[in-house]
Amino acid sequence: MTSLEAAGVYVAINMLLLIYLAFRVVSVRQSAKVSIGTGGNEMLELRTRVHGNATEYIPSMLVGLVVMALMGLPVWILHVAGGVFTLGRVMHIIGLGGTVMPMRAGGILLSWIAMVLAALAILYHALV
Repeated sequence: MTSLEAAGVYVAINMLLLIYLAFRVVSVRQSAKVSIGTGGNEMLELRTRVHGNATEYIPSMLVGLVVMALMGLPVWILHVAGGVFTLGRVMHIIGLGGTVMPMRAGGILLSWIAMVLAALAILYHALV
């Protein structure tokens, strides 16, 4: 597997995760008959926030993974960064959904760690 193919795995998984979250928002919108905003619907507010949080973090990390791959970083680094980030996103979604709160904190911590490590790897590779 090449670095670009490894990045592609995490790009695809996270894209599917975003679509899944968007579908969850749309399903509540349809049942609650709310097309704009949340209409005071608590479930819609929660699902919108979960989706919004994912859209705040996922795109920048995916760009980072592709940049790492294009710079020729080793495949294992992409798997570590992509795997830790993706695990963090899934944990955060579960925790933000209100089912297992400690997973929310652990998920964001893993996401941040993966993003910082990816950024540092890119900087190191670019400057050395």
